[in-house]
Amino acid sequence: MSLKPVAFLSHPACLRHRPPAGHPERPERLSAILSALESDPLHLRLLSTAPPVDPEPWLTSVHDPEYLQRLRQTQGKPLQPLDHGDTYAGGDSYLAAQAAVGCALAAIDLVCCGEARSVFCAVRPPGHHARVAAAMGFCLLNTVAIAARYAQASYKISRVAILDWDVHHGNGTQEIFYEDPTVYYASLHQYPHYPGTGASDETGRGPGLGFTLNVPLPPGSTEEDYLRATRERILPALTAFRPELLLVSAGFDAHRDDPLGAMLLVEQSFARLTHLCVELVETVQAKGIVSILEGGYNTQALARSVLAHLQALESSPG
Repeated sequence: MSLKPVAFLSHPACLRHRPPAGHPERPERLSAILSALESDPLHLRLLSTAPPVDPEPWLTSVHDPEYLQRLRQTQGKPLQPLDHGDTYAGGDSYLAAQAAVGCALAAIDLVCCGEARSVFCAVRPPGHHARVAAAMGFCLLNTVAIAARYAQASYKISRVAILDWDVHHGNGTQEIFYEDPTVYYASLHQYPHYPGTGASDETGRGPGLGFTLNVPLPPGSTEEDYLRATRERILPALTAFRPELLLVSAGFDAHRDDPLGAMLLVEQSFARLTHLCVELVETVQAKGIVSILEGGYNTQALARSVLAHLQALESSPG
């Protein structure tokens, strides 16, 4: 595994989703990441060529067809709120969301076919708030959830773990897998905070009981709080689950400079969380890691944090 590269995937269409002026989820988030990477020698060592997979056949593995039809009907139309007032669609929004999913599915291919040991997808709009039948929290399609279903169906993977360290709880991802024992959803997030879900007693339902783990953290939590929670709560649970693939909802809005959170992480905090993810994958001998961009709204802090994440993926033994 150590000879396999780390990959970075993105797509220019992801820049074409343009919420109203002043909206925190803006194209400049992705532009800042791409500029920072281009200026860093790291980009010369990353595998960065993989055509996106056509996402259309996989969207209904997660989303309600009626919702998908409503979303498709926004194409070429003036920008408008969709389901929730902070979430917009219109123009090329659906195209951007499709491209985000397509990159994530290509990342699954790279890891599951053994061409890369880990992949980071720099894509937008984000996805983890998108519910089965509704857009929410800047999210149109639940990219990480669709990627999990694609991995299960295409590569006969029986156990997928999703670790979500975005400052906001991934209510959409939790909803999708809440009754599913084949996908373990674990989340570290600021609580109470938007969207109001993610209490510690939300642990799954029916056959999925015990396969959701929420670790709510209070505002002002530090790197040490995050690392302790990951070592003491997340890693033991995921090690016992023994996932064959680890997906990361990689939001970087727990950074101390982020305008939408109240946490105190810095760039290297995300590097240290990444090393713990690699440690988990090595322990359970999973195929690898696919991390997908979620939040992060101070563009410079976001770009630096993504670089730290990528550097940690590359430097980790694998």
